[in-house]
Amino acid sequence: MPYDYEEFPYVTPPPLRGMTEGRKPAVIVGAGPIGLALAVDLALRGVPSVVLDDNNVVSVGSRAICWAKRSLEILDRLGVGERMVAKGVTWKIGRTRHRDEEVFRFDLLPEDGHKMPAFINLQQYYVEQYLVERCRDFPDLIDLRFRNRVTAVERFEDHAVATVETPEGPYRIEADWLLACDGAGSPIRRIMGLDFAGELFEERFLIADIVMKAEFPAERWFWFEPTFHPGQSALLHKQPDDIYRIDLQLGWDADPEEEKKPEKVIPRIEKVVEGRPFTLDWVSVYTFQCRRLERFAHGRVVFVGDSAHVVSPFGARGGNGGLQDVDNLGWKLAAVLNGEAGEALIESYDAERRCGADENILNSTRATKFMTPAPGVERTFRDAVLALAAHAPFARGMVNSGRLSLPCAYPPSRFLGPDEPALPAATAPGRPCPDAPVGNGWLLSRLGGGFTLLGLDCDPPEIEGATAIRLAADEWLRRRYLGAAAAAVYLIRPDQHVAARWLAPAAEDCAAALAAAKGL
Repeated sequence: MPYDYEEFPYVTPPPLRGMTEGRKPAVIVGAGPIGLALAVDLALRGVPSVVLDDNNVVSVGSRAICWAKRSLEILDRLGVGERMVAKGVTWKIGRTRHRDEEVFRFDLLPEDGHKMPAFINLQQYYVEQYLVERCRDFPDLIDLRFRNRVTAVERFEDHAVATVETPEGPYRIEADWLLACDGAGSPIRRIMGLDFAGELFEERFLIADIVMKAEFPAERWFWFEPTFHPGQSALLHKQPDDIYRIDLQLGWDADPEEEKKPEKVIPRIEKVVEGRPFTLDWVSVYTFQCRRLERFAHGRVVFVGDSAHVVSPFGARGGNGGLQDVDNLGWKLAAVLNGEAGEALIESYDAERRCGADENILNSTRATKFMTPAPGVERTFRDAVLALAAHAPFARGMVNSGRLSLPCAYPPSRFLGPDEPALPAATAPGRPCPDAPVGNGWLLSRLGGGFTLLGLDCDPPEIEGATAIRLAADEWLRRRYLGAAAAAVYLIRPDQHVAARWLAPAAEDCAAALAAAKGL
């Protein structure tokens, strides 16, 4: 059954009711997954926010559907991860075919010992619905204002002011921090005269959601030059509610309006599903870019998610990358607003998430150039790899139909370290903590959302500003955190990234690392 869209109510804002409202700590522009997740993250840290959105309904069409393990861990901390997994289609296997022959198969999570799966497929409208409902758990901290469109922004040294248009007229709102979560077409970015740098790909894809009863497995299927769509590429994903996502490459010369017409779409889809009965649920034609802002933080205006960076959809790096932005920014902004850190911490958001965006853009660009190669060397290389992959195992790893989203490992900086290189590389400072079973629960749940000193087979020092936890290292913790070491202490940031690690630190070592992680 297709999704039943319900409009969110418009409520007259306080200034239009004759009420004076003071400066807000955080004003979030955009009530998509990124803006809503940021509001929840701030609320969990006691920071009130106002969320402004020019719409009054969740996203129309499934849009972002692939949510990676790290995103699910973040959303679990925010209180909606388990609900998403229960509703979503869980998968970890991907198959890539050239014409009718499978040339490559991958398993995104070959080992056990993780709470969250490698990926789920869940339509964006469900994610937004769950996050709106989660926001309503914080009536004193999150003020959702629908049909509130930002039309102007003024920036000052210690705050920003937004002019907001509503059905009842305009008003102004002051914010210590204005957070632009308003998507790839960001009005805030346009208002401030900022532009992306990067590459626009001259290619068009048809995206269609269909309702269909079928026994296709919960896997990612990708085709190069399939017989049902000669010379192009195709992608199929299973979603909840008997909905399937199909992407078909069209070519740059395709007319987007013409290609969206049912009389054009239906015959194409019939070939993909081999005559099975279906109905169209949503259709769009898109182009894509791999670009980002030069900087994400502009004084008291900070860009988050697609407003700061955009990538191609192949690899599921857009929404997942945006949630990593939220994960990085939320605790830092709360620390600054609560007087626990200086504004240098916001500069660390800018530096770390630009690094994350560059990693996503690099992988996305490589995938796009393999999928839609330019004539000449790119095309020759792509065709040679596909021809070899069916017979030569060494070539299969070069088949690139979209390297799937992975969490970013932040580079060394004054905010990270020291490091103990004898410990496993996978848990070096800057890397996200891998989950592991702990008793009847999970490690990430034990870490929570604050600074933690984690002692494995030892007592961590007790210092102000961090929670000390001792755990006995079983097979999973030893493999992921200790390696050959007998014991270790980890300083974990509120975003569950490793800040520092030692074999046997003194309390002053841990206190110094904590101060550095806070930008003090």
